[in-house]
Amino acid sequence: MLVFYGTQCYNSNGKRICAECDLVSCLFARESVFIKGLKSTMKKFRVAVIGCGNISVMHFASIAMTESCELVACCDIKEERARKWAEKYGVVYYTDYNEMFDKEALDAVHLCLPHYIHSKVSIEAMERGINVLCEKPMDVSYEAAELAVKRAEELGVQFGIISQCRYHDSSRFVKERISSGKLGKIISVASSLTWVRHDDYYKSSDWKGTWDKEGGGVIINQAIHTLDLVRWIVDSEAKEISCSMSNRAHPSVEVEDSSEGLITFENGVRYGFWCMNNYGINENIEIRIHCERGEVRLGYNDAYITYSDGTKEEAHNQEEEECCGLGMDYWGIKHVRQIRQYYSALAGCEELEISGREALKTHKMIMDIYDSAGMKSAFLKK
Repeated sequence: MLVFYGTQCYNSNGKRICAECDLVSCLFARESVFIKGLKSTMKKFRVAVIGCGNISVMHFASIAMTESCELVACCDIKEERARKWAEKYGVVYYTDYNEMFDKEALDAVHLCLPHYIHSKVSIEAMERGINVLCEKPMDVSYEAAELAVKRAEELGVQFGIISQCRYHDSSRFVKERISSGKLGKIISVASSLTWVRHDDYYKSSDWKGTWDKEGGGVIINQAIHTLDLVRWIVDSEAKEISCSMSNRAHPSVEVEDSSEGLITFENGVRYGFWCMNNYGINENIEIRIHCERGEVRLGYNDAYITYSDGTKEEAHNQEEEECCGLGMDYWGIKHVRQIRQYYSALAGCEELEISGREALKTHKMIMDIYDSAGMKSAFLKK
């Protein structure tokens, strides 16, 4: 049995086996090569963060860990939040992002904002020639997200969307093994997400739990990462979706806290999913993939493959120590990998992996899930 920890490969006796891990190592090795090269060959990009709420900690930390970036400013309409991060990193802060755009000569901006203004602020930055890296989801509608993608392409700016779970060692290990053909074709996929969101989670925000500002509940805000991983690994777009959703335990909010469905992809793979925010804890997600020549069990931190001949492999996430303990466990600690890849692409060293155009595939699937269930449209018609 082969066991992978980050970029290293060991057999069941703990002996490192370099020759057998080349395919997996190549997925991560260029990150370290690129970072070493940056120190002597590149200017630093002038970067700012808009939105200094919970998730912004992962962006501030990742920017600080990326040699090609210089954080120069941050912005939030709540002055005390912007001031806190400005003081921590020794930068200026603003409460008006247009004023920041006018004064800071930015190369790129990170958006950590309420969902419903993601595309609006992205486009305003793009039209000033500023590259954008935006948190998920793209927006609360497909049309707004598509418009942002088109404007980025028309203006020639780089537009990226955060999907950090694609950068987990476990996820990339499974993606490589399936893409290589070693497991044969995917036949079917199933996933489950059993998390918890108490009423205080929604009460602490003036936009969460609303259809017009958050765009939904457990699907668009929690299960979106699981759904994105499956679509990326299956490498096909959704053809048919049959879905149901409901609010079973959160009467104070509008949106769904439970959903299940069946997605049939264009390549014929069927995917059944179940997710809910009514469990007692945030349990590890599980994705099960049935292939012609084996079975896969994938979580955010670990992956296990059992081949038809009895051979087994597994992979486990290697922690980025500087990011550990900064945020919620379920956010993962791979923002830094995606953010480094974004700036590698901005420097012209490689293609951007999760562009707006790429992310739009998952966003369309998310929007189609809501259309299939009908819960959102029924509420908005009231």
